[in-house]
Amino acid sequence: MIPGLEPVPLRDLQALGAPRVWEVEGMLEDLESLTPVRGELQAEHRGNVLEVSGELQTIVSLCCDRCLGQFNQSLKVKTEELIWLGDDQSSDAMAEAGFDPDSPDGLIESMDPRSSFEPERWAFEQLSLQLSVVNRCGNDCPGPPQPETTGAAMPTAPIDPRWQALQQLRESSNDA
Repeated sequence: MIPGLEPVPLRDLQALGAPRVWEVEGMLEDLESLTPVRGELQAEHRGNVLEVSGELQTIVSLCCDRCLGQFNQSLKVKTEELIWLGDDQSSDAMAEAGFDPDSPDGLIESMDPRSSFEPERWAFEQLSLQLSVVNRCGNDCPGPPQPETTGAAMPTAPIDPRWQALQQLRESSNDA
């Protein structure tokens, strides 16, 4: 756990009456990074909504899905999020609080108002959202490793009969 990022009861944030700011510098347990996560988080209790914003950065080491080589990727995030506090996330309750429930930037997350805000967990989630679904080391990726060919012809394995039509198509296109 990063020192100072312990969970804070939402009641304590409400009692502050001002935003709570955390300086972040350390390693997250669930995110293996090469450098410490650095940045700043801010949370403010605004009645039915918790407004959270942050700017974080770190560097992670990933494995390329194509060539299986290691590469480093910088993760940077600057984001804001509104979290609905309460069980009733109905359109009427949100409209009454001054939020457009049909907005694409609308409230998606909700929390129990008696629970605690976990700044370290929030930081982990925001950085994790920056990770690519497909890891590519770059435009110069050599691609999958190819078997080494020697001067001697490699023995051909028997062709699965289900692939024979494809093999014939490949051979006819090579002849053309």
